[in-house]
Amino acid sequence: MRFPNTEAKIIALAQKIIAGLQDNSNFPNPPTSPDQLQASLDKVIASSDAQVMALAASKQATDTKQADFDHMMTEMKSILHYAEDAVHDDDALLSELGWGGRAEPHALQAPGQPRLLEVPEQGAGWLTLDWKKPANGGVPASYKIERRELTENSTWTLAGIAIDTEVTLNSEEHGKEWEYRVIAINKAGEGEPSNTVTAVL
Repeated sequence: MRFPNTEAKIIALAQKIIAGLQDNSNFPNPPTSPDQLQASLDKVIASSDAQVMALAASKQATDTKQADFDHMMTEMKSILHYAEDAVHDDDALLSELGWGGRAEPHALQAPGQPRLLEVPEQGAGWLTLDWKKPANGGVPASYKIERRELTENSTWTLAGIAIDTEVTLNSEEHGKEWEYRVIAINKAGEGEPSNTVTAVL
């Protein structure tokens, strides 16, 4: 039988040992008497009760402090909003309160260049393209996929639109060599086209 590994089970075993020593004459000279073990158990129970009370008091103190802090922040924000309106966001005057005017919203930037365009899979009349998001610029809202035939004077035409960084194009014309590229777009405009890839379907 293994010695228990939880406080509740250890306390229960201590109580059984005490009762067994008191009621059984087969163990006349234990290294610790039942009375000594009972005294130790009483100290453990008292310490445990004190710990529970201390934890409860600590939680109450933490909750009270957080409520006081939240109330103070609400008052501070109210004063600062009032001050911003009172001096029309004048930074010099607001600096007297350790504050500044409202920051101008950042202008939306066009996305950067999609990276590492490749063709991981292709078949008869279809192919899959995937790429990495731009490393700079604004956040893309979508991507447009363009293609052109690898012939003289060919022009780029729209082949599809993607929201994610992968797309499968179906019903591509057989027997021709196509060049593909991807352009990231958002409300601010278009980014620089990605590298190109070629495929014969």
